[in-house]
Amino acid sequence: MAGTLPKLAAPRPAAAAPLPSQPLRSAALAFAPSARRFRVSVSGRARSPVIAMASGKEGNGAATKRTTLHDLYDLQGQSPWYDNLCRPVTDLLPYIANGVRGVTSNPTIFEKAISTSSAYDDQFKQLISAGKDAESAYWELVIKDIQDACKLFEPIYNETDGADGYVSVEVSPRLANETQGTVEAAKWLHKVVNRPNVYIKIPATAECVPSIQEVIANGISVNVTLIFSVARYEAVIDAYIAGLESSGLSDLSRVTSVASFFVSRVDSLIDKNLEKIGTPEALALRGKAAVAQAKLANQLYLKKFSGPRWEALVKKGAKKQRLLWASTSVKNPAYSDTLYVDPLIGPDTVSTMPDQALSAFLDHGTVARTIDANVSEAEGIYSALEKLGISWEEVGKQLEHEGVTSFKKSFDSLLTSLTEKGNALKTAANLSHHVGK
Repeated sequence: MAGTLPKLAAPRPAAAAPLPSQPLRSAALAFAPSARRFRVSVSGRARSPVIAMASGKEGNGAATKRTTLHDLYDLQGQSPWYDNLCRPVTDLLPYIANGVRGVTSNPTIFEKAISTSSAYDDQFKQLISAGKDAESAYWELVIKDIQDACKLFEPIYNETDGADGYVSVEVSPRLANETQGTVEAAKWLHKVVNRPNVYIKIPATAECVPSIQEVIANGISVNVTLIFSVARYEAVIDAYIAGLESSGLSDLSRVTSVASFFVSRVDSLIDKNLEKIGTPEALALRGKAAVAQAKLANQLYLKKFSGPRWEALVKKGAKKQRLLWASTSVKNPAYSDTLYVDPLIGPDTVSTMPDQALSAFLDHGTVARTIDANVSEAEGIYSALEKLGISWEEVGKQLEHEGVTSFKKSFDSLLTSLTEKGNALKTAANLSHHVGK
């Protein structure tokens, strides 16, 4: 996998028996009996072993040792997901054994995976030989990874009746400002991946909020990404609810969604603004904006998913669009490395963690309900920042623009390198053909 696989926390006492909602605890023993070590490599470099902790018993009747990830889900109802994907996809097995319940990907993750690993070369050569262009080949590579990952998480999806166990794949970032193009891309991706537990990622740009509604109305489950403000988050919730209402489906239980609310990037930008202001009051607010806004987003979630309008959908099996905390790795080394995980724990939420955040939380994260603690303090921080002249609307716009631009850059860079690689393969094949004559 890209990034160093996290070292797991010291084993905790084994659970007496696996709970029904943790299907892979017992299933994982087929892959991880008696603390078997997995050593994986990327580009020929061996990685530190990950211990998939299990009890000494073999077979599906035994319970794996608990990690903080198991506790996060069992005790607090938050689903830990992994923000990374790379071949071999079976590298995910020790993560699943240790409590990971889903996977998120994005164009930057796939750029890193495909450009740094030789694991994609054989399939890419076959696709180029078959006459595929670079972009078509890219999607074939990505779709295979997504399908393979979906298969690994399908037991969790089934055991939770479609509430968990999802793998996310994003539409082309080139479509971030195209409403109908995004709808068509989402339909196509959903059709070709053809897995019940795939989430199609759509950015929460102004142009794509209507796309979200239409895609949901078509019965396709969506991970709404790049949400940076409470105002845009409310528009996303409204699109989800309106999509369910206009779907015409009598059973809404299999149309689900998560809203990916980005965290650490908010502090990165606002902290710079606070340092420019430079007053003691401003400097005292560094590192507090992101979590404060996230807590207020959760308050909005509680408000919007209640009342007569929502209850009418619940009668048809509708599930709440869960908040997913994204961008959970800490950018400022002066801050606690669990800053964007520990304070945002609560029921019916998701935290997707890249290697850094996952490793830190496994090692010394605190499992406790925190999402609705100190809400009045969060409101005070939010207001104090506004009084200092920081516009939450402008922060959201800038971060959205940067996020879309970053994903486009990764996508374009990878397609350029794949095109060059494809042309080199074609040239080599032509030379070989001429030499053989």
